[in-house]
Amino acid sequence: MVDDKYEYSSEAKDIRVHGWVSADPPMGFWQITPSYEFRSAGPSKQFLNSHDGPTSLSVFHSTHYAGEDLIMKFGPNEPWKKVYGPVFMYLNSLTNEEGPNSLWEDAKKQMMNEVQTWPYDFPASVDFPSSDQRGNVCGRLLVHDRYISENPTPGICSYIGLALPGDVGSWQRECKGYQFWTIANEDGYFSIKNVHTGVYNLYAWVPGVIGDYRYDVVITITSGLSIDVGNLVYEPPRDGPTLWEIGIPDRTAAEFYVPDPNPLYINKLYVNHPDRFRQYGLWERYAELYPDGDLVYMIGNSDYRKDWFFAQVTRFEFLQYYYYYPSIKKISNIALFSCL
Repeated sequence: MVDDKYEYSSEAKDIRVHGWVSADPPMGFWQITPSYEFRSAGPSKQFLNSHDGPTSLSVFHSTHYAGEDLIMKFGPNEPWKKVYGPVFMYLNSLTNEEGPNSLWEDAKKQMMNEVQTWPYDFPASVDFPSSDQRGNVCGRLLVHDRYISENPTPGICSYIGLALPGDVGSWQRECKGYQFWTIANEDGYFSIKNVHTGVYNLYAWVPGVIGDYRYDVVITITSGLSIDVGNLVYEPPRDGPTLWEIGIPDRTAAEFYVPDPNPLYINKLYVNHPDRFRQYGLWERYAELYPDGDLVYMIGNSDYRKDWFFAQVTRFEFLQYYYYYPSIKKISNIALFSCL
């Protein structure tokens, strides 16, 4: 069995509570992060949180999984300051016959309490504004894909966020400022609360829809201000109807094929688990499963859930992926194909 720290990395939006449990005596040690507004690179940036030791981490800025793009760069004499945290430390214990899992359930309840009380009112720093010193932004995101619907449709479960002004998608590399994100409801309506005063662009992406959105109007947040941006319409990039695609544009690889791990490395925590991709050494399995050549994906016949590997990995030689699709005799306009 291998217990590796990268098996426990998570996206910023999912690192709300993590920690360790002792079975004897039954005690829990938890880090609760009510907000990820201070973490780098937005909600989908992955961070380490725990590893064998037991060690519990609270990582605010990291270049893991990204590299040089996330190294903060400063000009000569450039001023900069940022408040990281606070992070809530929580310890609990059992006094009855309940099992250790009840410690985890209790920690999740405490996490919800801390989320409701954010931002905390005890920090004395002027750089950590209270709720009444922050602002709010609300609105509605619609998607207009003319090859799917004549009229705009709601951006269901869209991720909507405010980050420093930049290009489309720049929030994924933005580290110096704060970011504030929320998820739209089934009708595309959203509300971003407790935003630091400052100047922002509004960014978004929609699960199942290709591309990134940026609202071109710069938003200025002042103390106590609430802004309604109204209806925002995102038009995905497209030059014609989709011919074929592999996967789902949702910023995960969960739908692709994840092999069983090498029995020598298996972590029993992830056997028959939705996060089985966390098993150690899966990148080596590609060369073992396809020793004579790289994948050949037959459009119309292959199934990406079984026939497309979940990661692009090394086999210590040149990789060459092949896509085969039926010939098309006539195309009236330019079409789009995508490998996601």
